[in-house]
Amino acid sequence: MNIYSLAIVGVTGYSGREADRILRNHPSVRVTGRFASKSDGSGIEAYSLDAVKRAGPDVVMTATEHDVSLRIVPELLDAGLRVIDMSGAFRMKDPALYPKWYGFEHTSPALLQKAVYGLTEIFGEEVKGAKLVANPGCYATAVLLALGPLADAIDHETVVVDAMSGMTGAGRGLKPSTHAGLVLENVTPYRVGAHQHVPEIAQALGFPVSFTPHLLPVRRGLLATCNVRSTGPDLRELLEEHYASSHVVRVLPEGVSPELSRVQHTDAAELGVFEDRHTDRTIVICALDNLGKGAAGQAVQNVNLLFGFAETSGLRLEGVLV
Repeated sequence: MNIYSLAIVGVTGYSGREADRILRNHPSVRVTGRFASKSDGSGIEAYSLDAVKRAGPDVVMTATEHDVSLRIVPELLDAGLRVIDMSGAFRMKDPALYPKWYGFEHTSPALLQKAVYGLTEIFGEEVKGAKLVANPGCYATAVLLALGPLADAIDHETVVVDAMSGMTGAGRGLKPSTHAGLVLENVTPYRVGAHQHVPEIAQALGFPVSFTPHLLPVRRGLLATCNVRSTGPDLRELLEEHYASSHVVRVLPEGVSPELSRVQHTDAAELGVFEDRHTDRTIVICALDNLGKGAAGQAVQNVNLLFGFAETSGLRLEGVLV
């Protein structure tokens, strides 16, 4: 059996640390290099291109902030390395979107056309031959798992999404909005009408949605409630057909709601489908772990596709209702 090597840049952050944990149980991948994105007092070696090359990886996972990925991913690619980037720096195809949504001018616009959006349930075939995989955002993952298979079967003008995420979705950086005194015993909407995952959702679906995120007083887990109107097809049937062979995404039986407790600390996702008795709308709910399927678990799925492993190799899926 071939064993492939992988280096993680940003291993001291939440997503990087989660990826390292998952890969410790992977039968065919060894983490041969662990690097902090910068010198941070952790005792972990800070990133340099030479240090990563010495680790001899077959692929590099960058769990770094957007501006750091923008700087280091091009040099990793120029060195002949394949990259799975967990930031938002390469998710969108249009470089003109970056100043508005991320606050910087994109310095490698040509790479945006080469990057493959790494949501395996929708773009898996493209991932297999990719040099650069742009791992999706956690909110985008949940919304697209719920709505991606339905894009041609719903009214594009009336989609409304309310979503809630645990505190780790905001990263390890200190922010007034994530202090325990504000978050505990509270639920807070934030970046209302301006969240950076909105344009990547629109890019993948082909149309924009009304999206409002909220911060939950839990460490991890994410739930997205998508309110849609069918243009005719049975939406539950479409989702059940699309995910019939998936071991990661489960469409729950009628009347069963997705729950954070079943997906926390796993790389699985649950979908629930409900008809609104008072309107002509359908409610599709997705629950996942923002650090699992919403970040590191998805990145490991992409590693599996790159090297031809079973898609679920190394992943923990037992949280899915059986």
